[in-house]
Amino acid sequence: MTTLLIADDHPLFREALRGVALRLLPDARIREAESANALYALVDAEPDADLLLLDLNMPGVQGYSALVHLRAAHPQLPVVMVSAREEPEIMRRALDHGAMGFIPKSSDAAILAAALRQVLDGERWIPEAALGASPMADEERAIAARIRELTPQQFRVLQMLGAGLLNKQIGYELGVSEATIKAHMSAILRKLGASNRTQAILLAGRLLVDPGSAVAPGEDEPG
Repeated sequence: MTTLLIADDHPLFREALRGVALRLLPDARIREAESANALYALVDAEPDADLLLLDLNMPGVQGYSALVHLRAAHPQLPVVMVSAREEPEIMRRALDHGAMGFIPKSSDAAILAAALRQVLDGERWIPEAALGASPMADEERAIAARIRELTPQQFRVLQMLGAGLLNKQIGYELGVSEATIKAHMSAILRKLGASNRTQAILLAGRLLVDPGSAVAPGEDEPG
Protein backbone atom coordinates (compact mmCIF):
# COMPACT_ATOMS: atom_id res chain seq x y z
CA MET A 1 0.00 0.00 0.00
CA THR A 2 1.34 3.43 -0.96
CA THR A 3 1.71 5.86 1.96
CA LEU A 4 1.65 9.57 1.22
CA LEU A 5 2.38 12.31 3.76
CA ILE A 6 0.95 15.80 3.29
CA ALA A 7 2.27 18.72 5.36
CA ASP A 8 0.43 22.00 4.83
CA ASP A 9 -1.30 24.39 7.22
CA HIS A 10 -4.17 25.13 4.81
CA PRO A 11 -7.00 22.55 5.20
CA LEU A 12 -8.45 23.27 1.76
CA PHE A 13 -5.16 22.66 0.00
CA ARG A 14 -4.56 19.47 2.00
CA GLU A 15 -8.02 18.35 0.89
CA ALA A 16 -7.18 19.13 -2.73
CA LEU A 17 -3.94 17.17 -2.58
CA ARG A 18 -5.67 14.28 -0.86
CA GLY A 19 -8.38 14.21 -3.53
CA VAL A 20 -5.88 14.13 -6.40
CA ALA A 21 -3.81 11.44 -4.68
CA LEU A 22 -6.83 9.22 -4.04
CA ARG A 23 -8.01 9.53 -7.64
CA LEU A 24 -4.56 8.46 -8.77
CA LEU A 25 -4.08 5.81 -6.05
CA PRO A 26 -7.50 4.82 -4.62
CA ASP A 27 -5.94 2.49 -2.05
CA ALA A 28 -3.32 4.98 -0.85
CA ARG A 29 -2.86 5.57 2.85
CA ILE A 30 -2.66 9.32 3.49
CA ARG A 31 -1.41 10.98 6.66
CA GLU A 32 -1.41 14.73 7.25
CA ALA A 33 0.35 17.35 9.36
CA GLU A 34 -0.57 21.00 9.78
CA SER A 35 2.41 22.25 11.81
CA ALA A 36 6.17 21.81 11.98
CA ASN A 37 6.06 19.72 15.17
CA ALA A 38 3.34 17.50 13.72
CA LEU A 39 5.42 17.12 10.54
CA TYR A 40 8.52 15.87 12.34
CA ALA A 41 6.46 13.50 14.51
CA LEU A 42 4.65 12.19 11.43
CA VAL A 43 7.85 11.52 9.47
CA ASP A 44 9.37 9.74 12.47
CA ALA A 45 6.23 7.62 12.82
CA GLU A 46 6.12 6.72 9.11
CA PRO A 47 9.67 5.66 8.19
CA ASP A 48 8.45 3.66 5.18
CA ALA A 49 6.31 6.41 3.62
CA ASP A 50 6.58 6.66 -0.15
CA LEU A 51 6.37 10.44 -0.53
CA LEU A 52 6.12 13.68 1.45
CA LEU A 53 4.38 16.70 -0.03
CA LEU A 54 5.76 19.65 1.96
CA ASP A 55 4.51 23.23 1.96
CA LEU A 56 7.44 25.61 1.61
CA ASN A 57 5.88 28.29 3.83
CA MET A 58 4.14 26.28 6.55
CA PRO A 59 4.47 28.05 9.95
CA GLY A 60 7.47 26.72 11.86
CA VAL A 61 9.03 25.37 8.66
CA GLN A 62 11.62 28.05 8.05
CA GLY A 63 12.39 28.13 4.35
CA TYR A 64 14.50 25.28 3.06
CA SER A 65 15.86 24.27 6.50
CA ALA A 66 13.17 21.63 7.06
CA LEU A 67 13.81 20.14 3.62
CA VAL A 68 17.56 20.00 4.30
CA HIS A 69 17.01 18.41 7.72
CA LEU A 70 14.50 15.84 6.47
CA ARG A 71 16.72 14.82 3.55
CA ALA A 72 19.57 14.22 6.02
CA ALA A 73 17.49 12.43 8.67
CA HIS A 74 15.31 10.43 6.25
CA PRO A 75 17.26 10.10 2.98
CA GLN A 76 14.94 7.30 1.81
CA LEU A 77 11.90 9.62 1.83
CA PRO A 78 11.27 11.54 -1.41
CA VAL A 79 10.16 15.11 -0.70
CA VAL A 80 8.22 17.27 -3.14
CA MET A 81 7.83 20.93 -2.29
CA VAL A 82 4.51 22.70 -2.90
CA SER A 83 4.23 26.46 -2.77
CA ALA A 84 2.38 29.54 -3.92
CA ARG A 85 5.81 31.03 -4.64
CA GLU A 86 6.58 30.31 -8.28
CA GLU A 87 9.77 32.28 -8.96
CA PRO A 88 12.19 30.11 -10.97
CA GLU A 89 15.06 30.69 -8.53
CA ILE A 90 12.92 29.56 -5.57
CA MET A 91 12.03 26.34 -7.40
CA ARG A 92 15.67 25.77 -8.35
CA ARG A 93 16.86 26.23 -4.75
CA ALA A 94 14.38 23.60 -3.55
CA LEU A 95 15.62 21.15 -6.17
CA ASP A 96 19.27 21.92 -5.35
CA HIS A 97 18.52 21.22 -1.66
CA GLY A 98 17.34 17.72 -2.55
CA ALA A 99 13.64 17.98 -3.37
CA MET A 100 12.41 15.40 -5.87
CA GLY A 101 10.10 17.98 -7.35
CA PHE A 102 8.40 21.35 -7.00
CA ILE A 103 4.66 21.80 -7.56
CA PRO A 104 3.28 25.35 -7.76
CA LYS A 105 -0.03 25.67 -5.90
CA SER A 106 -1.56 27.17 -9.02
CA SER A 107 -1.18 23.80 -10.80
CA ASP A 108 -4.39 22.10 -11.90
CA ALA A 109 -5.38 18.56 -10.93
CA ALA A 110 -3.89 17.05 -14.08
CA ILE A 111 -0.48 18.58 -13.37
CA LEU A 112 -0.63 17.49 -9.73
CA ALA A 113 -1.46 13.93 -10.76
CA ALA A 114 1.32 13.84 -13.35
CA ALA A 115 3.83 15.14 -10.82
CA LEU A 116 2.81 12.56 -8.21
CA ARG A 117 2.96 9.73 -10.72
CA GLN A 118 6.40 10.73 -11.97
CA VAL A 119 7.95 11.10 -8.52
CA LEU A 120 6.42 7.83 -7.29
CA ASP A 121 8.03 6.23 -10.34
CA GLY A 122 11.39 7.47 -9.09
CA GLU A 123 11.82 10.43 -11.42
CA ARG A 124 12.14 14.11 -10.54
CA TRP A 125 9.40 16.59 -11.42
CA ILE A 126 11.04 19.81 -12.54
CA PRO A 127 8.88 22.74 -13.72
CA GLU A 128 10.10 24.12 -17.02
CA ALA A 129 10.56 27.57 -15.47
CA ALA A 130 13.15 26.17 -13.04
CA LEU A 131 15.38 24.79 -15.79
CA GLY A 132 16.80 28.17 -16.71
CA ALA A 133 17.36 29.43 -13.16
CA SER A 134 20.87 29.75 -11.76
CA PRO A 135 21.99 27.13 -9.22
CA MET A 136 22.02 28.15 -5.58
CA ALA A 137 25.02 30.03 -4.24
CA ASP A 138 28.03 28.15 -2.87
CA GLU A 139 27.57 29.90 0.50
CA GLU A 140 24.03 28.57 0.84
CA ARG A 141 25.19 25.09 -0.16
CA ALA A 142 27.90 25.19 2.53
CA ILE A 143 25.45 26.31 5.23
CA ALA A 144 23.04 23.55 4.24
CA ALA A 145 25.86 21.03 4.68
CA ARG A 146 26.37 22.30 8.24
CA ILE A 147 22.63 22.15 8.98
CA ARG A 148 22.64 18.49 7.90
CA GLU A 149 25.14 17.73 10.68
CA LEU A 150 22.69 18.75 13.42
CA THR A 151 20.85 16.06 15.33
CA PRO A 152 17.02 16.22 15.23
CA GLN A 153 16.93 17.82 18.70
CA GLN A 154 19.64 20.33 17.82
CA PHE A 155 17.75 21.23 14.66
CA ARG A 156 14.57 21.87 16.62
CA VAL A 157 16.47 24.03 19.07
CA LEU A 158 17.84 26.05 16.15
CA GLN A 159 14.35 26.45 14.68
CA MET A 160 13.00 27.71 18.01
CA LEU A 161 15.98 30.01 18.34
CA GLY A 162 15.12 31.47 14.94
CA ALA A 163 11.54 32.00 16.17
CA GLY A 164 12.90 34.23 18.95
CA LEU A 165 12.65 31.86 21.94
CA LEU A 166 15.15 32.02 24.79
CA ASN A 167 16.90 28.98 26.28
CA LYS A 168 14.39 28.69 29.13
CA GLN A 169 11.44 28.85 26.73
CA ILE A 170 12.99 26.28 24.39
CA GLY A 171 13.63 23.95 27.31
CA TYR A 172 10.00 24.26 28.39
CA GLU A 173 8.74 23.50 24.87
CA LEU A 174 10.99 20.44 24.55
CA GLY A 175 10.53 19.23 28.13
CA VAL A 176 14.23 19.40 29.04
CA SER A 177 16.34 21.51 31.38
CA GLU A 178 17.86 24.86 30.49
CA ALA A 179 21.29 23.28 31.00
CA THR A 180 20.48 20.72 28.31
CA ILE A 181 19.49 23.52 25.91
CA LYS A 182 22.77 25.31 26.63
CA ALA A 183 24.64 22.10 25.78
CA HIS A 184 22.67 21.84 22.53
CA MET A 185 23.45 25.49 21.80
CA SER A 186 27.18 24.88 22.22
CA ALA A 187 27.01 21.98 19.77
CA ILE A 188 24.93 24.03 17.30
CA LEU A 189 27.39 26.92 17.35
CA ARG A 190 30.31 24.54 16.83
CA LYS A 191 28.66 22.72 13.91
CA LEU A 192 27.53 25.93 12.23
CA GLY A 193 30.86 27.64 12.78
CA ALA A 194 29.08 30.47 14.61
CA SER A 195 30.45 32.40 17.58
CA ASN A 196 27.10 33.31 19.14
CA ARG A 197 23.32 32.91 18.85
CA THR A 198 22.94 35.98 16.66
CA GLN A 199 25.41 34.67 14.12
CA ALA A 200 23.75 31.24 14.17
CA ILE A 201 20.36 32.84 13.38
CA LEU A 202 21.82 34.86 10.52
CA LEU A 203 23.58 31.82 9.07
CA ALA A 204 20.43 29.71 9.23
CA GLY A 205 18.59 32.66 7.71
CA ARG A 206 20.46 32.07 4.47
CA LEU A 207 18.11 29.11 3.95
CA LEU A 208 14.97 31.24 4.23
CA VAL A 209 12.92 31.71 1.07
CA ASP A 210 13.78 35.41 1.34
CA PRO A 211 17.21 35.43 3.04
CA GLY A 212 17.09 39.17 3.61
CA SER A 213 14.13 38.74 5.96
CA ALA A 214 16.23 37.02 8.67
CA VAL A 215 16.06 39.05 11.87
CA ALA A 216 18.65 38.62 14.60
CA PRO A 217 17.70 39.18 18.26
CA GLY A 218 18.51 42.56 19.70
CA GLU A 219 20.61 41.06 22.48
CA ASP A 220 22.52 37.79 22.50
CA GLU A 221 21.75 35.40 25.36
CA PRO A 222 24.72 33.91 27.24
CA GLY A 223 25.28 30.18 26.65
